[in-house]
Amino acid sequence: MSMAGNLRKVTSLSKVGGLRKVARLARRRPRVDLSHPARSPLGSSVVNCVTYREGVRVPAGTDLVDAVERVRKHRDGFVWLGLHEPTGQEFAGIADLFDLHPLAVEDAVEAHQRPKLERYGDTLFAVFKTVCYVDHEELTATSEVVNTGEIMVFVGQDFVITVRHGRHGSLGPLREELESAPQQLAKGPAAVLHAIADHVVDDYLHVTDAVQEDLDQVETAVFSDTGGRVDPGHIYQLKRELLELKRAVVPLGRPLEELAARPIRVVDPEIQAYFRDVADHLLRVKEQIAAFDELLNSILQAHLAQVTVAQNADMRKITAWAALIAVPTMVCGLYGMNFDYMPELHWRFGYGMVLGVISVACLVLYRGFRRNGWL
Repeated sequence: MSMAGNLRKVTSLSKVGGLRKVARLARRRPRVDLSHPARSPLGSSVVNCVTYREGVRVPAGTDLVDAVERVRKHRDGFVWLGLHEPTGQEFAGIADLFDLHPLAVEDAVEAHQRPKLERYGDTLFAVFKTVCYVDHEELTATSEVVNTGEIMVFVGQDFVITVRHGRHGSLGPLREELESAPQQLAKGPAAVLHAIADHVVDDYLHVTDAVQEDLDQVETAVFSDTGGRVDPGHIYQLKRELLELKRAVVPLGRPLEELAARPIRVVDPEIQAYFRDVADHLLRVKEQIAAFDELLNSILQAHLAQVTVAQNADMRKITAWAALIAVPTMVCGLYGMNFDYMPELHWRFGYGMVLGVISVACLVLYRGFRRNGWL
């Protein structure tokens, strides 16, 4: 069956009638930024649906199905459909319209995927982990430092579908930036994929810079005069949040290498050079994260060493005072025995002599401990 026949078949389905309605509503309403917790005012997952021809936005005038039909008929331009946390029912008509693979559709709806790049025929399916830095006045053992989300991207010859999960990572500013550079957008859907990858990796750089400040604060606190009193939970919490960032960044290396080096039908060779630049930025982020991890391990070991040294100092002080108390205890215990015949027991100056001996012994011990730094 021809492509036009497939489109007519999809259009005849009742669920696509709902898709047409959603697309019309998305076209009529103003652009909605779903970076906040609330869903679309219309209850729809569609954020935006735009057609581009030669890098220029085509004025709205048709619904989604008609836009796809027109693009495929004239083989000119592409459609960019943006979604935010769609349900399986909402995505079903779109999957049929663009002939998306069921496994990729399941991943896009369910989310919680690792960064990856998969090919399904002439369609690319890419998953990016988005991150944002959570502002906090002071790092605690329960502070959230890094918040993650996901962006799934379907790329075909004449369409781009972005599916966003999470409260951050809005693509609205990115879309406007691309529209201001039509010569780049004219290179097709792969240009949108590159822009998204570049946007995600740039966010990684911003987050690592912010995490660096938290790391500097912890390092300063540990090596200050009161470093032994730093809560180790702060260090462990920063390591956990750094691990979350690492899970988002490290797996993305191989997909970017494939996009930059391997020939892919839907990726223009000119765009691959841009992917190499993104891969270089990602490598910088990975090196920063590795350095942060090593530094946190060193800070934790230094903190534990400081705690051990402080405990040893306390034990020396306790031991020194115990030795000082032991001298009068020993003498008094000796003369507290109930013997009739003991030296100096009935001597007139015996009491003063005992006090003098105790005082001199304690003074000698005190000066010795003080000289050795135990007191």
